Amino acid sequence: MKAYEKAIEKLILISAIVTTVSVALITVFIFKTGMPILLQYGVLDFITGTDWSPTSEIFGIMPLIIGTLAVTLGALIIGVPTGIACAVYLSEIASKKTAGPFKAAIELLAGIPSVVYGFFGLIVLVPAIRNYILPIFQKFNPDLNTSGFSILAGAVILAIMILPTIVSLSENAITAVPQEFREASLALGANKRETIMKVIVPAAKSGIFSSVILAMGRAIGETMAVLLITGNVAQMPGSILDPVATLTGTIAMEMSYAGPTHQQALFAIGIVLFIIIMLLNILAQAVMKKMGGVN
Repeated sequence: MKAYEKAIEKLILISAIVTTVSVALITVFIFKTGMPILLQYGVLDFITGTDWSPTSEIFGIMPLIIGTLAVTLGALIIGVPTGIACAVYLSEIASKKTAGPFKAAIELLAGIPSVVYGFFGLIVLVPAIRNYILPIFQKFNPDLNTSGFSILAGAVILAIMILPTIVSLSENAITAVPQEFREASLALGANKRETIMKVIVPAAKSGIFSSVILAMGRAIGETMAVLLITGNVAQMPGSILDPVATLTGTIAMEMSYAGPTHQQALFAIGIVLFIIIMLLNILAQAVMKKMGGVN
């Protein structure tokens, strides 16, 4: 029995080492390939430049960074309240008979390939924005125009894509809140709504926040869906109806025909994306520590 347990321990250790080494090798490869163009072009010029024109060897990725952050922020604004509300409904309000189909549908959302979401946005969402949303905005700004490929389209599709992550993890965090919390709140005279809003959700806040962080990572790293519906125009957006290009979308779209210098610039984008995600994770960990740990 001891030999069996030791073999399992060794296997787990080897798996951990392989995973760590793989991540390290990928990181080294990305930095080794992308650093030369960063050093040659200038890190500050590369990050703050507003013109991305690889054919002229002009590499300014600020429009790509703004596009990525705008689409991600829009997805979080739409997806986080919706996801948390759905998690509260499933764990605290819905009966077991009702919750079952809802959970199955949410799990199904997680299994749909991102390219399918992209096609849905391309066929349904983009024309809807052009035909129905644009006239509303034009009442306030008659000069505004859009083809439908926009920050808004990307944000809506990404919000749908991150819902399963937020709902599943938030529901687990809310369900894990001890039953005594609910009983004590109701005994003190609070109604069900007050108990949910003022006791249960605050008690599960660290677990809910974890779901938001994972969802944010999914949104930032998404490629195919945003590639199809954001327009892929490397420009500084003026409104949510403007087309944008994202960091991941630019890499995916241009890598196939990139020359040596252009390819190095795309790997340099990968370095910037890597650092952005690292900084966001560090910030998230700091916030979660301040909130008192993870449920």
